[in-house]
Amino acid sequence: MNALLMLIPLALILLLAAVGALIWAVRRGQFDDLDTPALEPLVDEDRPWSERDR
Repeated sequence: MNALLMLIPLALILLLAAVGALIWAVRRGQFDDLDTPALEPLVDEDRPWSERDR
């Protein structure tokens, strides 16, 4: 029973920290562009531009 009295407030504190981190990330623009970062590794900049379109 004593463990529950300690774990419930701890879980609530962690929940508030996670919600705070989510709100902070949204306000800082972390979720504005979700498509471009996923496509960046596919761009091969070692080849000349004329060979990229083939």
